[in-house]
Amino acid sequence: MAGHPLRGATAIVGLGITPQGRVYGRTPLGFAVDAIQLALEDAGLGRSDLDGLLLNPGLAWNDLGMGSFQLQQAMGLRDLHLSATMHLGGASACATIQHAAQAIAAGVCHTVACVFSDAPLKPPAPHGERTSSASAYGFARGWEQAYGFFGVNAMYALVARRHMHRYGTTQDHLGAVAVAQRRWANRNPQAQLHAEALTLDDYRRSRWIVEPLHLFDCCLVSNGGLAVIVTGSERARNLRKAPVYIWGMGQGHLGGDPADTLTSGAVLAREPAFRMAGVRVTDLDLAELYDCYTFTVIVSLEDYGFCAKGEGGPFVAEQVTGPGGRLAINTGGGQLSSFYMWGMTPVSEAVIQVRGEGGERQVPKHDLALVSGNGGVFSTHSTLVLSRHVS
Repeated sequence: MAGHPLRGATAIVGLGITPQGRVYGRTPLGFAVDAIQLALEDAGLGRSDLDGLLLNPGLAWNDLGMGSFQLQQAMGLRDLHLSATMHLGGASACATIQHAAQAIAAGVCHTVACVFSDAPLKPPAPHGERTSSASAYGFARGWEQAYGFFGVNAMYALVARRHMHRYGTTQDHLGAVAVAQRRWANRNPQAQLHAEALTLDDYRRSRWIVEPLHLFDCCLVSNGGLAVIVTGSERARNLRKAPVYIWGMGQGHLGGDPADTLTSGAVLAREPAFRMAGVRVTDLDLAELYDCYTFTVIVSLEDYGFCAKGEGGPFVAEQVTGPGGRLAINTGGGQLSSFYMWGMTPVSEAVIQVRGEGGERQVPKHDLALVSGNGGVFSTHSTLVLSRHVS
């Protein structure tokens, strides 16, 4: 049977990562410009080579839907055939890359920059005035607001507690995710928490955010920008860096109030992605999973089929996902310990690993990588399967 026409038709050829973390005095627009420029230089391309621009704006953009136009003007880009601003939360990064790949394969355009940037941190507020104000009421409606159920922390805490009740997931299972990813971050010089070790006892002693979520169950907050360049496979072969070919893609948006709040959109997104790529979950060498909380990693492992539903906790407790384990997960430290560029965090680490540029954290086998993006509270989801081989 012939393979899917989109498998290997396009590739990621450039990666640009600005300084991350408490980088003050910069705007989201400025970070986006810098990230795209770095990605172009990584690919050996110039601004005039771009004819597509897809932006996922962070909380601090306040762009009113015109962010991609603002960015085009700031970069002096002319004659674009594709431009859009995407709002799918943490699912946006993989989704922008998917739309770029589809447009290129259809002949709409030939080279697209996909970028995320944000600047929620403002001194001296360590968690960012913009982040604080956005999370206070943004998701609270009706009874939720009446009972003080504000912000995403509380929502994920409630779902995590339900998972504990139904499946017996424990606090130490969540802690195992945090510790494994910190061990990866300790091998990543670019990680915000590179120099800070974390043991399970450290995790247990950390302060509560919203029970059952401790401090180290929650992702970092970062200022910065991150961009990738997507182009066709033929052109990709002649550029500066080894191409990272896009083999599979899928999206899954559950919508409404799902009957089972313990299931993510991965159950919908995985099938088209794996089918397009012609792979099974057992073929994957590594997975970069969206990890806004430790709990989301456990659910993602279950919903992608790495383990059965309800067995994610015992699975991570076996210490199989950290350095030296049989399944490399979030090899840069993820959003929990490296940096938080929403869905671009897992995308960037997958590109680094597939290229073989991971240094001390490089996994020995890196032919196939899974990337996931999760938005809202398991509301939106996107999936990529990436390979260092064109077919």
